Amino acid sequence: MEECNNYGHQHPLLLMLNQEQLINYGSGIADCSRCGEKVSAPCFCCAEHCGFYLHKVCAEAPLELNHPFHPHHPLLLIQNAPYLDGEYVCTFCRQDGNKSLYHCSCELDFHIKCALFTFNIAENNLKELEHVSLQDPSISTKSGDEELDDVAKCFWCWESLANYTHFSPNCGFNLHKKCAMLPLKLNHVCHRKHPLVLQFNCVPLPCKICQKTDQSGIGFVYSCSPCKFSIHIECVSPSPISEDKSHQHPFSLILRQPPSICDACGTEGNHAAYACCTCNIMVHKKCISLPRIIKSRWHHHRVSHTYFLHKEHFERLDCMICHNEVKTEYGSYYCADCNVILHVNCATRDPDFFYVVSSENEDEKPLDISLNSNTNVLERNDAGEGTIIEHFKHNHYLTLSDNIREYGDKCCDGCMLLISDSFYYCSECEFFLHKACAELPKMKPIWHHLCQLATLVLTSDNIFRCEICDFLSSGFAYKCNECGGHMCLRCASLIPDALTCPGHEHPLLYYFDFNGRCSACGGAINRAFSCKDCNYSVDSYCLLLPTRARHKCDEHLLALTYHDINDYSKHHYCDICERKRDPKRWFYHCTTCDTSAHVKCALGEHPFIKSGSIYKKGYHPHPLTFIKKIKHYPACTKCGEPCEKLALECAEPDCNYLVHWKCMNPYGSEYGFLEDKDF
Repeated sequence: MEECNNYGHQHPLLLMLNQEQLINYGSGIADCSRCGEKVSAPCFCCAEHCGFYLHKVCAEAPLELNHPFHPHHPLLLIQNAPYLDGEYVCTFCRQDGNKSLYHCSCELDFHIKCALFTFNIAENNLKELEHVSLQDPSISTKSGDEELDDVAKCFWCWESLANYTHFSPNCGFNLHKKCAMLPLKLNHVCHRKHPLVLQFNCVPLPCKICQKTDQSGIGFVYSCSPCKFSIHIECVSPSPISEDKSHQHPFSLILRQPPSICDACGTEGNHAAYACCTCNIMVHKKCISLPRIIKSRWHHHRVSHTYFLHKEHFERLDCMICHNEVKTEYGSYYCADCNVILHVNCATRDPDFFYVVSSENEDEKPLDISLNSNTNVLERNDAGEGTIIEHFKHNHYLTLSDNIREYGDKCCDGCMLLISDSFYYCSECEFFLHKACAELPKMKPIWHHLCQLATLVLTSDNIFRCEICDFLSSGFAYKCNECGGHMCLRCASLIPDALTCPGHEHPLLYYFDFNGRCSACGGAINRAFSCKDCNYSVDSYCLLLPTRARHKCDEHLLALTYHDINDYSKHHYCDICERKRDPKRWFYHCTTCDTSAHVKCALGEHPFIKSGSIYKKGYHPHPLTFIKKIKHYPACTKCGEPCEKLALECAEPDCNYLVHWKCMNPYGSEYGFLEDKDF
């Protein structure tokens, strides 16, 4: 035990050279005041017993560290992290910290031990690992039940320790032997201009070999900063031969400086290509394993991969997803039955939007779920249409009609829109179904639903909130058999193909990645149906707005109108709320009475809940019925306020239970998506 300088502490410090001295000093369990970890010898202790302890390594750490793995700026030892909460995450070990750290303005933060440990490795000073035995990758975990794979990672390349022999010191670092011996610099055939330097992965760049970008900033890469050239550690020496079951011949590695076009996906290649000399093709490493047949959500048939196509086989060569031209001299996915074609990278970009068809199922015909009919046809006309049918969601026979004049103010019990075109009606009760709604299949995969491979089942059990448009509805819904989510028939009808919009002369194409504003409501949108020829885009919510709406402000039906031709500024007001209306946005209008209204005002709070619908949930012992018009505004049983809007009424003659929907509503918001719209 010897006395030394106090390293900025107000009292003298004693150096404890071994653990026995530290125990005799009576420290017990204490933490280092600089790094925050449990103190161990050799260390410094306060001679005045004030609780100050300092590892010898932490005490002697330089205030400025020129780290070989970050040659552009020095790392500065500071007392507190330069953040509001004073905490940070170590760039090396990814653990939290709130004590002293090495910091660089490049958003690099290191525990003291991490900075010094990596510095020693960079300087090829492996003394810290001399006493640590190499661990075999087959060593099991403590439980003995599973292999070490994915239990721990190498702090260098961040790959599983189970792949290679490794060091696992008591200090908590795990390191592959091969990573500990990596050279600081190397010359690579793909970048002969400058040597590549082993660096912290602080500015994620795409690897020139595998083309992947590690956005997490974890681990190390070989990089040339002036040229912005980066290669992952595991990609420095890729396998010279690669085989895959989807191709009948092996691929040979070709390292090259100039990039080339990949024959499998049609995009610019990288500095490592794999060639099949038999087929005379050259592909990315990631494209070697492209599945031969996939099922994409964007198309109802399976699509097959090919390396080239003859243009005359296709009516159009635009990718169904991005709508840009597909170069048929390179690889693509196509459907021979429908003349549908997709870029490889578009078809396989999102794993939630496709699945691979296994080789044993390639010849199997997909199930035609449209055969799952909802109806039983009892009588047909000369055109083969069912004139009298049974529907599985109604107890009476339904009769086909096209008498819009008589029933045009009624709404379809399926989609909850006003009756139009051909429809079925019940002669015994107020039940109507569009012919198209009656013919919907019981089960249907819906491409924009989030659950992978889910089949949605038609139901009409109760009030539901649509997961797409966010509206409450008492109509039919498709219910997911995995997550239980509901989707109204209007949203289920959307297809990822060209759609017509009465407000625009050109067809609208669906864009999954979009950045702009909706021409209907003016709101910012990231997915839209957009015109390829002009600046006109509509989000799916506005595209599904009812073309007609009824409101008590006018005796006629209001028609959805897409632009206001009246230039008189005083005309641009809503006749319902009496507030100003943007003439560039869609609105509802009656040409007979010259009535104009905001979309939100015309539709009201609950346009898709039908009066007379039964509500089966809640704590009331009897079924409740939705009512919208109540004479004399009776008081709500729950809150005592007058029932002026949507309410629930008990149909039992001796029960006077009446409650606001807002008092019963388990769904929260009164409006659906319209509360975020500006029309």
